[in-house]
Amino acid sequence: MTSAAIPSPGTPPIIGSVDGQIIYAIGDIHGCYELLRSLLTKIAQDVASRSDTAAPTLIFCGDYVDRGRDSARVLDALCWLKRYAPYDVRFLKGNHEAVMLDYVRDPEQARDWMRFGGVETLQSYGVEPPCATADVLEHLRARDDLLERLPVAHLHFLEQLDLMLTVGDYAFVHAGIVPGMPLAEQSEADLLWIRDEFLGSPNRHEKIVVHGHTWTNSSPEHRANRIGIDTGAYETGVLTCVKLENGTVTFLSVSDAD
Repeated sequence: MTSAAIPSPGTPPIIGSVDGQIIYAIGDIHGCYELLRSLLTKIAQDVASRSDTAAPTLIFCGDYVDRGRDSARVLDALCWLKRYAPYDVRFLKGNHEAVMLDYVRDPEQARDWMRFGGVETLQSYGVEPPCATADVLEHLRARDDLLERLPVAHLHFLEQLDLMLTVGDYAFVHAGIVPGMPLAEQSEADLLWIRDEFLGSPNRHEKIVVHGHTWTNSSPEHRANRIGIDTGAYETGVLTCVKLENGTVTFLSVSDAD
């Protein structure tokens, strides 16, 4: 893949190579355990339907916690997958995991976590959440209660998440990249938080970027230079993954209505 070429309006999405692998990249889960379980079942059925015996790779694109009610169960499931799944499984860090870790380290500085999902995550561990404006002692109490209930495996999982993975012509990140900047020079903040500068860029990037973080409705986005797989599971009830093979892109989704 080359960089900096600008597709003309209406240019169809680029479909690249994954070096002969089979990749399933999963969008933002946000504490929606039942949707995660349904999607993993659907992926397993898709893998079983294949005539070849190649083991696939599952890439989770971050934001496992917050907003939904079952963050603790989601992390339990992902920790289990990391140890026992019959696939190669890789996990990326999302901005919500980053803020959860910030709260564990310094709840006074990260108290705004309560405004965008921390309440639901604390409740999933049986911790009474303070409001964002509560006294620092209340946040220290909540952090200490969380650490008493948070399995060591969950904390190690959160601390060992990757920021980016590349396979063939694709780069997998949580939020996106700064257009025009080499992948090796991207900052953690941009990989976890970027929106408009990346989403609005028509530029052909160094790799085709597969990302979550931003959703507009329950459908994934396949653009000329990127694939967005966050479908707002916690609000739309739809969780999505993209299946990548050499020269093909397909989507698998599950919903609360299934």
